[in-house]
Amino acid sequence: MKFIALLLSAVVCPILAAEPIRVLVWDEQQPQQKPAYGEKFLGETIAAHLEKQPGLSVKTARLDDAEQGLSDAALDATDVIVFWCHRRVKDQDDARMEAVVKRVMDGKLAFIALHSAHWAKPFVRLMQERAKADALAKIPEAERASAKWEFVNDQPYYKGVVGALRITPFVTKAEGNLWRLTLPQCVFPVFRNDGAPGHLTTLLPQHPIAAGLPAQWDIPQTEMYGEPFHVPTPDEVVFEEKWDKGEHFRSGCVWQVGKGRVFYFRPGHETYPIYKQAEPLRVVENAVRWLAIKTSTR
Repeated sequence: MKFIALLLSAVVCPILAAEPIRVLVWDEQQPQQKPAYGEKFLGETIAAHLEKQPGLSVKTARLDDAEQGLSDAALDATDVIVFWCHRRVKDQDDARMEAVVKRVMDGKLAFIALHSAHWAKPFVRLMQERAKADALAKIPEAERASAKWEFVNDQPYYKGVVGALRITPFVTKAEGNLWRLTLPQCVFPVFRNDGAPGHLTTLLPQHPIAAGLPAQWDIPQTEMYGEPFHVPTPDEVVFEEKWDKGEHFRSGCVWQVGKGRVFYFRPGHETYPIYKQAEPLRVVENAVRWLAIKTSTR
């Protein structure tokens, strides 16, 4: 019995002693969230769920906080940031958002973008940096050292695309050793906010982000986003979403960016209580845990 007790202590004590994953849930806090989320905002609802889970230390921040809730001290005390925004993207302070980007690329922070945060400044910048790395890898190895780059940035925030346009990002050869990279727009040609149900398929059931999720599951009311999504090719697509009118979307994507990782999860329009539903909350929790393990430097 003494041996068994010692064995259990050796297994359990490291788990209990492990430092909690430090999560910051950042929310623009739109008034339009209130009908769906009541007393709490969308981000606060997610945070309230995460706070109940073991091994997580959770804080919230919002756009109107001092330093937009993203001070150096706050970021240095965070392992994973869960980010929601929509209408006030242009109000996001460039310096604070770049502080997020730098920490992700240095492997000190992981980033989860939800739904309309496809236009969040940190997400767009991280996709741009991934596109630059992908572009360099695509040109002949003998030309990489001498290559000069021109980056074409057609302002992505609130500028849509049409289906006929070439999907960004893409690389073209200019003159001599000059290469041109058209940066990702981080948007898609069609959307429809009619509250039609979204049907999700778990494409990678063995992925940690998919742990505990069924092979197929529905969101009763949601906004539709339709492919193509103008982002760099993901390293992994964990979930695909479809609608009854035929549209589809890569709704759970993972990228390595520099030394850090980014996860985009599409569901979450603010007028529907999507983050009161067990499955989306499980996705966020799973992503927090997996990304923290992948990026932790503590």
